[in-house]
Amino acid sequence: MERLWNKNYIKVMTANFSLFFAFYLLTPLLPLYLSETFGATKDVIGLVLSGYTITALLFRPFSGYLVDSFPRKTVLMVSFSAFAIFFAGYLAAGTLLLFTIVRTLHGGPFGTLTVANSTVAIDVLPSSRRNEGIGYYGLSNNLAMAIAPTFAIFIYAETHNFELLFWLAFAIATFGWIVDASVTLKPKNTQISRLNSKLSLDRFFLKNGWLLGVNMVFFGFCFGVLSNYLAIYGKQVMGITGGTGTWFMLCSIGLILSRLQGGKALRKGLLTHNASEGMLISLVGYTLFVAFPNSFGYYSSAILIGLGNGHMWPAFQNMMISMAHHNERGTANSTILISWDIGMGLGILAGGAIAEHLGYTAAFWIVAIMNATGVLLYFLKTKQFFLERRIEV
Repeated sequence: MERLWNKNYIKVMTANFSLFFAFYLLTPLLPLYLSETFGATKDVIGLVLSGYTITALLFRPFSGYLVDSFPRKTVLMVSFSAFAIFFAGYLAAGTLLLFTIVRTLHGGPFGTLTVANSTVAIDVLPSSRRNEGIGYYGLSNNLAMAIAPTFAIFIYAETHNFELLFWLAFAIATFGWIVDASVTLKPKNTQISRLNSKLSLDRFFLKNGWLLGVNMVFFGFCFGVLSNYLAIYGKQVMGITGGTGTWFMLCSIGLILSRLQGGKALRKGLLTHNASEGMLISLVGYTLFVAFPNSFGYYSSAILIGLGNGHMWPAFQNMMISMAHHNERGTANSTILISWDIGMGLGILAGGAIAEHLGYTAAFWIVAIMNATGVLLYFLKTKQFFLERRIEV
C-alpha cells in the first residue's frame, strides 16, 4: 500500500493547522477588542465581523477557478502571503472604519487559501489513500479550533494586550507560509488546458455535483444556527452561563475522534456509509439538544454533533471530488465550501428572525427538522445521484 504520511502531506497539514490557528486565535476576542478599543455596539460588532464571512463566500467560486487554471503552488503562496499580511493590517487600523475595511478584505485571501491548500493536499496524496487522507486533513482544522481560542483567552487574561495577539497571529500565519513554500508539487499541464477552455458555469461551480451541494446547504444551515445562537440559548432557556467554550471543546473532541475512527472506512472507499453514519449521529445530536433543555442534552449534543460532522464532512468532500476530473478539483473543493457557507449564512439570518418572533426553542426545533430533511434528501435522492455520476479514478 502507498504511503499516506509522506513529507509533502505532513507539510500541507502543518500549514493548514497554522492558518486556522491564526484565524481562531482572534475569533473569540475580536468582539471584545472592538468594544473596548472603538466603543462599538453589539449591532456594529456583528456588522464588522460578518464582512469577513461574506467576502470569503464571494471569493470561493473564483478560488476554485484560479486553483484549476493556474499553477496551484503559485496561487497557494500568493493567497497565503496576503492572508498573513492582513494580520499586520489590524495593528495599523487605528479607526473603526479602517478596521472594518481590513477585516472585510481579509476574508478574500482566507477564502482562496482554504481552497488552494486543501486542493494541494489532495494533489500530494497517493490516489489509493486519498479518501482517508482527506479525512485526516480535517484534523488540523479541528485541533486548531480546539486549542487556539483557549490559548488566546489565556494570553489575554495574562497580558490584556490585543497587539500581542495580532503579532502572534501574524507570526503563526507566516510560519505556515514558510512550511507551504517548501512543498514540492509535480508539474502538471492540466491547468493550462483549463485556462484555454471556454468560460462556463462549471469553471466556478461543479455542476456535476449540484445535488450534493444542495444537500450540504441543509447541514450548514443547522450548524449556522447552533454555533451562533448557542450561548444566548444556553443562558436564557437553560440557565447555563460560561458553558459555550466547553460545548465547542466537546464538539472538537467529537470531530477529532470521528476523523480518527472513520479513517478505515474512508480507506476502503465507503463514502456513502460514512456520510450516512455521520448524518444520523448528527440528527440525534440536534434533536437531543432541543428535546432535553438541560446540561445532559446540552453537552451530549456537542459530542454527537462533532462525531456526526466529522464523519459526514470528509465523506461529502470526497464524494464531490470523486465527481470531478483532476483539473476540476479546486472547483469541487470550492463548491462544497460554498454550499456549507451558504447554509451557514442562511442559518444565521433565519435563526435570528425565527428566534425574534417565535423564540429560541422554536428556532432549534426547526434546526432539527431541517437536519432531518437533509437526511431524507440524501437517502431518497443524493446517494443514488452520486453513485450514478462518480468518476472512477
